[in-house]
Amino acid sequence: MSAERDELRELVERLPDEQVPAVLAEARRHLTSASDRPWPPAFFGAGRAGRSDVAARSEELLDAGLRRPA
Repeated sequence: MSAERDELRELVERLPDEQVPAVLAEARRHLTSASDRPWPPAFFGAGRAGRSDVAARSEELLDAGLRRPA
C-alpha cells in the first residue's frame, strides 16, 4: 500500500463524526465508474489526417513537427 493511502486512512480515522458525511460525499464525487464515462473520449479522432499510415509515418511526422516554429 502506498504511503499516501496510509496517510489518507489515518486522516479519515481522526475525522470528527460530524465531518464524515461531507468528506465521504467529496470522496464519492471523485469516483466515477467506468460505465459513467463516455467512450470513446472526446479527444479521440482529434488528430485525423485523412490518411491511415500515421503509425508508419510517425518519425516523419514528429520530425516535421519539431522543425515547425512555435
